[in-house]
Amino acid sequence: MGLVKAKLILEDNTNIEVQFNPAEYNISEGANYADKNVPGLDGPITQYISGTAQTLNMTLIFDTYEPPEVLKLSESGTDVTKKTQKIVELTYIKGDLHRPPVVTFSWSSLSFKGVITDVKQSFTMFLSDGMPVRAKLDVTFKSVFDITKAKRKSPFESPDRTKFRTVHEGEQLWNFAYKEYGSAKMWRVIAKENGIMNPLDISPGQIIKLPAI
Repeated sequence: MGLVKAKLILEDNTNIEVQFNPAEYNISEGANYADKNVPGLDGPITQYISGTAQTLNMTLIFDTYEPPEVLKLSESGTDVTKKTQKIVELTYIKGDLHRPPVVTFSWSSLSFKGVITDVKQSFTMFLSDGMPVRAKLDVTFKSVFDITKAKRKSPFESPDRTKFRTVHEGEQLWNFAYKEYGSAKMWRVIAKENGIMNPLDISPGQIIKLPAI
């Protein structure tokens, strides 16, 4: 199998091919949680809030240096910023989009769609006149969240996930049971989960745990 070159695919389907494939790349992702203080408990309840965007980090090398040949005693090269600037400009606002473009970093099995949030340029080689001919770019991509696909993949609200609700004035356990499980008779499940002996003995501001079923 021949060498597969990595490339950046822009929204208008134009490509920017990297000069050298990255030696490595790192992908990070995580989750956001919040602590909810509940009166009477020894500690807070840790509640899932949301996932975080994936980030892709890599270093790209660009080199325009031309070493001296046998009959050519002087070294030469072109300004490497002509190549690196194409990457840097992906962080600029594009007029017709009114924002920086979404790009897809494509290399073999990796296809990462997102925006470039940071580019750090390090120029490491120069000609005698100071022209930079070698550069290292540390590039950070941040994934773009597609809300439509996320809803199809994993609904935000479903009875198979444990949730917590705050009691408001006039609400009773059967209200929560009907809204969450589609049946007011499920109030007993909620009462048992929360250690409630009398279903009428709940008050505004109280946190109710709705168990997964």
